[in-house]
Amino acid sequence: MFGRKATMVDPARALPGRDTPVPVHAEHTVLGTPLTPPYPDGSEIADVAMGCFWGAERTFWRLGAERGVITTAVGYAGGYTPNPTYEEVCSGLTGHTEVVRVVFDPERITYAEVLKAFWEGHDPTQGMRQGNDIGTQYRSAVYYHDEAQRAVAESTRDAFQPVLTAAGYGPITTEIAPLRAFYFAEDYHQQYLSDAKNPNGYCGIGGTGASCPIGVVG
Repeated sequence: MFGRKATMVDPARALPGRDTPVPVHAEHTVLGTPLTPPYPDGSEIADVAMGCFWGAERTFWRLGAERGVITTAVGYAGGYTPNPTYEEVCSGLTGHTEVVRVVFDPERITYAEVLKAFWEGHDPTQGMRQGNDIGTQYRSAVYYHDEAQRAVAESTRDAFQPVLTAAGYGPITTEIAPLRAFYFAEDYHQQYLSDAKNPNGYCGIGGTGASCPIGVVG
């Protein structure tokens, strides 16, 4: 519908975007916590992409406050266009992928445990797609905030690869890169699959059935 592309746009051809951020609700529809900064002192942020962000976000809010998840949000990252719209991202002309932001309490859930849910919640071997959703906006990615997160992302990836190989899957194609910017998606995308919005809506998220052995990584 929006001319989805399966190859990354050249930065020189990316859409120009805009200076004004997309307005979003202040409160998480499910958790009742702040959707946007400032977040609680001591909290950390994980930004991951695993296909359509509707189902991906639900994966993380279902971990729940009791596990240490403070809030979740969906947005766009990894590309070039500032403050893009959903339609622009779908065009393939921004370079962005659909991202879930997970704000968590590291005293209650580690970054490695967040990534365990990420690796197990989708098929990270599919390149520029996830299931029937095809395009650069659906690529798997981890956008790290510091070198410690980079190390954990790479070590969990390397631990998961032999498990996937044994299960008959190919090489992991997940992009692991520093976060340049995170742009919040439009309000109607936030907690899209919540009971208050579209509990029976489309969810393209499906894992491989393989378990990521985070117990052997740092």
